[in-house]
Amino acid sequence: MGLKEGVAKAWAFLRDRVGLHGLGFIASLAIIAFAATVLYNMLHDLKLSDVTDALKEKNPAHVVAAFFLVAGAYVTLTFYDWFALRTIGKDHVPYRIAALSGFCSYSIGHNVGFTVFTGGSVRYRIYSAWGLGAIDVAKICFIAGLTFWLGNIAVLGLGITLHPEAATAVDRLPPTINRAIGIAALCGLVAYVAWVSVKPRTIGRSSWFVTLPKGRTTLVQIGIGILDLSLCAAAMYMLMPATPYIDPISLAVIFVTATLLGFASHAPGGLGVFDAALLVALPQFDKGELVGALLIFRLFYYIVPFALSLTLLGIRELTLRGVGAPTVALGADAAPPAPDAPPVRDEPPASKPVKSATAPVAKAGAAAK
Repeated sequence: MGLKEGVAKAWAFLRDRVGLHGLGFIASLAIIAFAATVLYNMLHDLKLSDVTDALKEKNPAHVVAAFFLVAGAYVTLTFYDWFALRTIGKDHVPYRIAALSGFCSYSIGHNVGFTVFTGGSVRYRIYSAWGLGAIDVAKICFIAGLTFWLGNIAVLGLGITLHPEAATAVDRLPPTINRAIGIAALCGLVAYVAWVSVKPRTIGRSSWFVTLPKGRTTLVQIGIGILDLSLCAAAMYMLMPATPYIDPISLAVIFVTATLLGFASHAPGGLGVFDAALLVALPQFDKGELVGALLIFRLFYYIVPFALSLTLLGIRELTLRGVGAPTVALGADAAPPAPDAPPVRDEPPASKPVKSATAPVAKAGAAAK
């Protein structure tokens, strides 16, 4: 039996006996275990006093700037849902509801892990009060995920093309190969925009499909993703040690790559994976100072939004279950929903069968950030 046949049989066995979800879970565990080993080897001799000293030496103005940059990134995340709602034709859902859903689903998904399930559950709980069903939420997850990945391709493609050595610090590939990857990514992005510009495009089969945004709208979609990632990378840049110098584009490439690795691991907050990737890619910085920067970033990007989102959801649930709760979520001063959006109830209303020609592939929602 040849090598090719052996690999094919092994793959068939794993696919049939373990399943694709099982393989994904095993891969996630492998990534987390490898990152934990790397992290331990790099930090086992680091003293806590070195980290606390590094935190004390941070420029307060830079820390404040990083906080507002992260806040701006979370504002951008609200446009993921806003854009998705308009794409699937749910114009009756106001921005404040999209903002609540986008902020809470991503902040909880980032911290708990497995964003497609945790974030999707939060979205369903919020949007069901406005007449959206599980299929609608799946479509929103898909469009939001597509926004995230298009932004990643744009940022990484441009960054790797300009500074291929930054990607080399992470993937250990020669700069020439990385530059070729970056150019290929940009060419693919241009081809995608041209493809959706020619005529309406759909993904899926039978009654389960979603209509993709058109060309000009896709450019807006890409812009949202770029803005989100750029603000996050800028926040990390503000927290970096002053010396040695690193240019913003190189750090953005390393930051986005580390973020994707953490996302692929499905670890809560990318814990261990994201940090290990940055430490490996930035060996020129003092470990204590870099760990201090990571701690502040985690506080701003993970812990604070997580606590705020839980508070907002708790207040919303108390409001819905309170006396005289047949008003729209988030207060009685809200404008009444459109005729097809029923008033809020304690339990989500049963969604009607969707006859629209824009039903999604639910599985594609796994691309959500």
